[in-house]
Amino acid sequence: MSIGIGLVSFWHVHAWDYVKQAQAHEDTFIAAVWDEDVIRGQEAAETLKVPYFESLDDMLAQEDVNAVIVDAPTNIHKEVIVAAAKAGKHIFTEKVITPTVQEVDDIITEVNRNQVIITVSLPRLNDGYTLSIMELISGGLLGEITYVRVRLSHNGAIAGWLPEHFYNKEQCLGGALIDLGCHPMYLTRLFLGQDVTGVSANFGYITGKDVEDNAVATLFTTSGAIGVVEAGFVNSHSPFTIEVHGTEGTLLFGTPEDKLLLKTNKPEGTTASWTEIPIKDNHDSAFHQWVNHIQSDTFADNNIQTAIELTRLMEAANRSAKEGRVIPLADVRA
Repeated sequence: MSIGIGLVSFWHVHAWDYVKQAQAHEDTFIAAVWDEDVIRGQEAAETLKVPYFESLDDMLAQEDVNAVIVDAPTNIHKEVIVAAAKAGKHIFTEKVITPTVQEVDDIITEVNRNQVIITVSLPRLNDGYTLSIMELISGGLLGEITYVRVRLSHNGAIAGWLPEHFYNKEQCLGGALIDLGCHPMYLTRLFLGQDVTGVSANFGYITGKDVEDNAVATLFTTSGAIGVVEAGFVNSHSPFTIEVHGTEGTLLFGTPEDKLLLKTNKPEGTTASWTEIPIKDNHDSAFHQWVNHIQSDTFADNNIQTAIELTRLMEAANRSAKEGRVIPLADVRA
């Protein structure tokens, strides 16, 4: 089954990465381009040698467009994704799917009504270090999880390489946390392995942008376990870092090398010193999983549930930073 893909905007920095994945996949091809920025869209279409459509509805009406990749500004995700669902097109989109649970609920309602397949790019769930960490946690080598910290940051705001529109509050609806912080957020929730009951967040504005360039969010649980999510656009030489601590052991990744280290008290894995754990191979990319779901007529249920939970946590964090208080997650709903 050959799947023709319409590209819905080149706003996001990852748009061309997904184009390359679509071009490399033997069962997909680029069929058309729409972009809210006409010049950017025309240039992309010319490069790809496919038609450019000034009207999204016109592109979605094309018979050779079976699916869409959405890399549009976050504030129009709901508008374009709902339009694609109503047109019967399968959807692949960048995180976060939307900034509020209400908007996610509206999207999923339309997706289910039209029986199209949607997948959200949450790439670090498929990385080998995540798979290895989950195996160690599931094996009980850390005991009861008590503390998780995940950090992802770069120097884009101080080195000048991050696109200027990534500081546009209207389009992005946030800064470092909603962009980079998405990855530590869903990983921290995964490694905690239990429901989050509340979220507290603090934002910094070191470069004076309209959106935060330095951020931390704390996730609380009934058990007392705590998760810490860190992200920033103003940090040089700051490695991607994971810490998972438990009553019986601790694991570290990226401190600073891409090595997974374990120390545990459990008899089956007792280590008096830090032991390097082999990292598993990556799973198929989110894009490949999406194509497989389309071809198999199956739904990415786990992916969508994780994406919905990510939006809940992000909405709570944004409210917390604005209101200066812990936001109970029970209060964040459609």
